Amino acid sequence: MSGFTIRSIEYKDDPAIAAIIRTVMPEFGAIGDGFAINDPEVDWMSRAYSTPQSAYFVVEQQGVIKGGGGVAPLAGGDGKTCELRKMYFLPELRGQGAGNALMSVCLEAARGLGLRQCYLETLCGMTAAQKLYERNGFERIAQPMGDTGHGGCDTFYLLKL
Repeated sequence: MSGFTIRSIEYKDDPAIAAIIRTVMPEFGAIGDGFAINDPEVDWMSRAYSTPQSAYFVVEQQGVIKGGGGVAPLAGGDGKTCELRKMYFLPELRGQGAGNALMSVCLEAARGLGLRQCYLETLCGMTAAQKLYERNGFERIAQPMGDTGHGGCDTFYLLKL
């Protein structure tokens, strides 16, 4: 099954995206302190990404939201670096090209916002995600950047935009 669409998040999408984040993160052991699942914005993503230099997108398939991801300024960063944030897909959407498509939309949005590089944090066990990042030009870096508050993450990437 393919035929997905990508669009900007709307207020009505907040419960669906929160449910996806709370479903996918435990699948990879990303629960507890230091993980994005506990960020307060999980319940109000449309508002969190309505700020300057931020954008969040949802992926729909047959009218049902099955994934999302976005960019926002890197907390504690230099003002020209964004973070690829909260990019998660339900299992039934994986392997259909949605990751590459959403990545392209997010990176284009970041460039359009005048950002110069994109940073992300992940877990070593998320190998499919890491392959996606690397296919899109992200390079692994040795240590975290900024002040994301996600101390549970152990793998870091950076892309020059």
